[in-house]
Amino acid sequence: MFSRFFKRGKKEEDEYGSQVIPANANWGFLGADMHSHLVPGIDDGAKTMQESITLVRNLADMGFKTIITTPHTMIDFYPNTTQSIQNGLNDLQHAVNEQKIPVSIKAASEYYIDEHFIQLIDTTPLLTIYNNEVLVEFSMLYEPPMLFDVIYKMQVAGYKPVIAHPERYLFFHKQFRKYSELKDRGCLLQLNMLSVCGYYGRNIKAIADELLSKNLYDYCGSDMHHEKHAAALKAMAGTKDYHIFANYPFLNPRLCF
Repeated sequence: MFSRFFKRGKKEEDEYGSQVIPANANWGFLGADMHSHLVPGIDDGAKTMQESITLVRNLADMGFKTIITTPHTMIDFYPNTTQSIQNGLNDLQHAVNEQKIPVSIKAASEYYIDEHFIQLIDTTPLLTIYNNEVLVEFSMLYEPPMLFDVIYKMQVAGYKPVIAHPERYLFFHKQFRKYSELKDRGCLLQLNMLSVCGYYGRNIKAIADELLSKNLYDYCGSDMHHEKHAAALKAMAGTKDYHIFANYPFLNPRLCF
């Protein structure tokens, strides 16, 4: 399968078994990055348009052709609306076009599961990643008591939940069966790419590795907020972790437009 992405030839500096990482390795085979915070000034991601353009250019340089950026919607900290996100996206698209960066951009949102989000399900069309798929997150430390009720409510409303970075929810680490339960209940799981290289710590890497080994992930995303994320993602393209992505059937390519 690996031959889909690389031609064999002269051995490069980094080699793992018979699989060689070329010096110009990038993430182009994924096609789309579907989790990032690039709309300027509306959450904890890019603060200015210049920062946004720098991050977009980084993703384009890494081979991504499509970016679905996902500002937080979190009523206590980032009370974004469809309109505020769309307005910011329009400005960003205009700047990207002016800079002639060869990438397509749209916006969805990373919705935080709370009482406000529960109301949104009933009152407002949610911004989707793809068709009816909606990216959601929740506390890293405590499982929401209504988590599975909200998932069911989303599904009744016609949405398919995409759980952002499930490997980072610490309360699931000793309840690994919960990941399978999420899948059994019709959720998709999205890996934060930097989890694989240990960016968030060894425990999170271990859970990510196990989820990958059990083929429980559906998407992967950069979750890019700043240039440190961009630098780490670029660096990972030259390591053995790169093979994990190249050989895993992520759904990202279907998001390209």
